[in-house]
Formats: sequence, C-alpha cells, structure tokens
Amino acid sequence: MRTEHDLRHHGDAEVRDGGAALVDLAVNVRADTPPPWLREVIAGSLSGLAAYPDGRAARAAVAARHGLPAERVLLTAGAAEAFVLLARALRVRRPVVVHPQFTEPEAALRDAGHEVGRVLLREEDGFRLDAGAVPEDADLVVIGNPTNPTSVLHPADAIAGLARPGRTLVVDEAFMDAVPGEREALAGRTDVPGLVVLRSLTKTWGLAGLRIGYVLAGPETIAALERAQPLWPVSTPALAAAEACVSVRALAEADRAAHRVAADRAHLVAGLEEFAGDGVRVVGPAEGPFVLVGVAGAAAVRRRLRDLGFAVRRGDTFPGLGEDWLRVAVRDRGTVNAFLQALDQALTSLP
Repeated sequence: MRTEHDLRHHGDAEVRDGGAALVDLAVNVRADTPPPWLREVIAGSLSGLAAYPDGRAARAAVAARHGLPAERVLLTAGAAEAFVLLARALRVRRPVVVHPQFTEPEAALRDAGHEVGRVLLREEDGFRLDAGAVPEDADLVVIGNPTNPTSVLHPADAIAGLARPGRTLVVDEAFMDAVPGEREALAGRTDVPGLVVLRSLTKTWGLAGLRIGYVLAGPETIAALERAQPLWPVSTPALAAAEACVSVRALAEADRAAHRVAADRAHLVAGLEEFAGDGVRVVGPAEGPFVLVGVAGAAAVRRRLRDLGFAVRRGDTFPGLGEDWLRVAVRDRGTVNAFLQALDQALTSLP
C-alpha cells in the first residue's frame, strides 16, 4: 500500500504564524533579496498598473537569454503554475514523477484526474537517477535538477537519455541558477525530443511573493500551455522583474551568488559531518542551495531547533523519504555557525 504524503506541505509552513520570528532555514529563497536595484525596477513598473500587462518584451528577453525563439517561451506565475498547466493541457496516459522531489508536480497531476506513477530513488544510491527504473511506456516523466530536497545534480546526458518518441520529459530547473556555471542544464536545448524545462526567478532573486517563472519547450507544447492559461496571467511588476533578471548584469550577479552559495554550503556540510557520531548523515555531493540531512528522531530534533530559534524543513512529506529526514537551507557562515550550535544542543537533548 502506498504511504500517503502531504504533497501540499512546503517550507513556508515552517515560518508562518508563530514561526515568523525564527531564523528561516526552511525556505530556499536566497537571503537579502530582492537586491535594491531590482526593487527599484519593480517599483518603477507600478506607474503602468492601469494598463493590461504586455509580456512581449519580457518573453523576448527570456528567449534571448537562452538563445531561443520567443515561441519556445511561456511566462508563468512562478514554476508552480507551469505544473498545473502541464497537468491540465497535455493529454497523457501514464505520467511518472521521479521522487524524492518537489511535490507540486504530482499534486497538480492528481488534481487534474491523473493516476500518477512514482519512481523512488534510493538513499543507498545517493538518490542518483536510475534511468532503468522509469517505465518505458511512461508518456510524461517529471524530474528535478538539481533536485529538491536531495540537492543532487543529475548529469544532463542521463536526463536527456530519458527522452523517447511520444514522451514529454519535464525537467524542473528551479534551482539551476544557484549552480555555478549552470552545469548540467538542459535549458536552451532543442535537440532533446519532448523536452520541457521549467525555470523559476523566485529563489535566487527573492520574488516568491511576486510569482514569476517560465517554461521552455517546443512551440506546439508552448501553444497548448498558453491556451490553458487565463488572460494576463503574469502581472506588470512580475514582467518587469523577469526582463531585469535575465539581463547581462543580473546573470553575472546570479553567478557570483552561486559561487557564494557553494562556499557557504561547503561550510554547512563540513559542520554537519562533525555530528556523524550522533547519527547525522548528509546526502552528497550537494549542489543546490540546501542540503538533505538524515537523523533518527528528526521530528524531535526539528521541534527542539524551533525552541532554539531555527526553522528547518521536515522531510517526511516527500515521497521516498521517511520521518528521519530534514532539509536545511544554505545561509551565510555566521548563521550556519549559530545553527550548528543549536543543532548540537538539540541532539544532546534527545532521550
């Protein structure tokens, strides 16, 4: 019997209501964002709110950023909207989601009336892609890269190898811009049949409240998704942000931020590995702006960390994970050091 998971639980639940005062290591939005220059761009767009949104310039800018024609780009209200559009607009018989990963794709497919198959990657394999586990007759396959919550970066060629005639291959690259050089990215590729790449601008740029992302796919797929969208789905401020975030200046800033994240993540992982004697294990090599941590009694550890002022993401809502998992966002060294001290206290207080 399939174990049910709360597919609609996300990291923001850890810091809502009474959690607002906690140090947030549960949500993967980069700290201290949006930067001042981007806030100015968004504020400058407010004088145009009386007019209906016109997404042509932003769409062209995203297309140019990936070297694609505009008809291969669809702007969305965050990547989450794209999952709903895919579930509703595409005619599929056997969708499969590769887990553990972001749960919204499966939730959207279920809500659209689909029976969803699961491919569960294994801890003993480092949660690496096992292409042979994906059913040959799956006509929709969804995988994240780098994957939330495991922080695994799958080789692009391995993912591209999942493509088949008649299959839609959806790759969630919401965190790819947090990888230095965007290694293993498939965005911009047109040689992989049925490829659909999703990108988010909310994580690196701190725009979760604005909702902006995009889809890269073949023109027929883009047209089908666009027909499923309501009119004017992306607001004028979000369009202004999208155009700004794919500029040369922004891409350079994002790459610098990705290198900082990599250095801060290495510091976090090294600190976590000091607790190996307490049963703490870190999935690696981590490549995203977060790490997946296994520890017996994770629920009690998470509650104790809250008492000590830190919010981390529970892992048991992800298919393929159990009660002994936590996801921890990468933060600056000072924050990480304080968290590691709190974790030491939390582990010491376990019965």
